[in-house]
Amino acid sequence: MTDLRVLVVEDEPIAAEAHTAYVERVAGFSVAATVGSCQAAIQALQDHHVDVILLDMHLPDRHGLDVLRAVRSAGHRADVIAVTSARELDVVRSAVSLGVMQYVLKPFTFPTLRERLEAYRAYVEQTEAVSSVTNQSEIDQMLGSLRPSRPVELPKGLSQEMLDQVSTVLRGSDVALSARDLAEQLPVSRVTARRYAEHLCDAGLAMRRSRYAGAGRPEVEYRWI
Repeated sequence: MTDLRVLVVEDEPIAAEAHTAYVERVAGFSVAATVGSCQAAIQALQDHHVDVILLDMHLPDRHGLDVLRAVRSAGHRADVIAVTSARELDVVRSAVSLGVMQYVLKPFTFPTLRERLEAYRAYVEQTEAVSSVTNQSEIDQMLGSLRPSRPVELPKGLSQEMLDQVSTVLRGSDVALSARDLAEQLPVSRVTARRYAEHLCDAGLAMRRSRYAGAGRPEVEYRWI
């Protein structure tokens, strides 16, 4: 089976670069194009063969759901995996109704996306191997292959609950925050807050820079992308 071609739709340059690099690291996948808007996504589908779209829901020109509707209205049959921080239930339900195969919440690490892509490839291989199904169990097995077989673990010492809390604080702040600032808003130490903030930077969801305030060593501060 040839490589599955992926269209990455993500408007934040750092996140787009990370997602593109992630896809290229997974065997059996290659990136057809990386774009940052709905209009560019539609054009890319016309210019390239695309099997699956990694779609962010927050785009500068239109919402990701509008991208989905435009893609289907134009007759494109590429499958879609949502890769987004959108947690609103109505967005999730609308995405499912429009045919989204999987819904991956930011922040995530490379192993998370790798497992989702590998599950999607297993589904494609099963559907291409047969022209019809004979019983319910075959359908259940085929659809079940899209689900991850096990939870993807965060780096040792990090919990998903606290990661969500740190993400919420950073995402809701109008200014960059240091580890000390985060620790003051969360029930964690400054060292722990720094670990979570650094993980978000490594995942391409936050950025770091040095804050200079007088003499002494500069303080690192973090901002949600």
